[in-house]
Amino acid sequence: MKRFFDAMRHNLPRSTPGALYALILITGCSNAMTSPHFQFGEGDAVRNTFPLKFKEHNFSAFCYNTIGCKVFYAGMYMTRDDDNEKSPPPPPELLKNMRAGHLAIDNFPPPAIVTWRSLDGVAHEAKVDIGAIFKDRRILHHAPEQEIPAETAALDGANIILLVIDRTISVYMKTTIYLKKPRDPSNPLSNTSHEMTLAYTHTY
Repeated sequence: MKRFFDAMRHNLPRSTPGALYALILITGCSNAMTSPHFQFGEGDAVRNTFPLKFKEHNFSAFCYNTIGCKVFYAGMYMTRDDDNEKSPPPPPELLKNMRAGHLAIDNFPPPAIVTWRSLDGVAHEAKVDIGAIFKDRRILHHAPEQEIPAETAALDGANIILLVIDRTISVYMKTTIYLKKPRDPSNPLSNTSHEMTLAYTHTY
């Protein structure tokens, strides 16, 4: 990034006003950081290897139709309802709107500990081994390899979401994969594939 700034400063006329110079620098930095070919901190493209793998992950847990649901993972409570608190039913388009909010967790902490009561009042406790579910560290997606560019921003992270609904625990991976070209030629923003993939489920 410093090389980018130095080159920009060297090429600008000496008469360029300070405010315009600052605007150019900010615009240039923004364009670089939002490009799929920019690896933050280095500015170099990274060659993909297949299958795509992740070195760390983001994580969140959500509970619906449960009582007193608690999920402990990576040294913290990801969700912690009061013992008699009843969670709401799952909202429409649940999977589409879920996000992984705890960032850059090293692979892998001990299993997630989940305690809750289902709607019938029965108590449950489960250990969900995220490391075992994703032992090969593969980024789950359905985009054909021939549609993925040879060089993209490094895919070092993955979004892992643990979902508790009544008696069922499910673990999903949410990914965004850059594509070589838009899938819809009339929509330049369709050059990414957004996917939510079920990796594990168990009903108690």
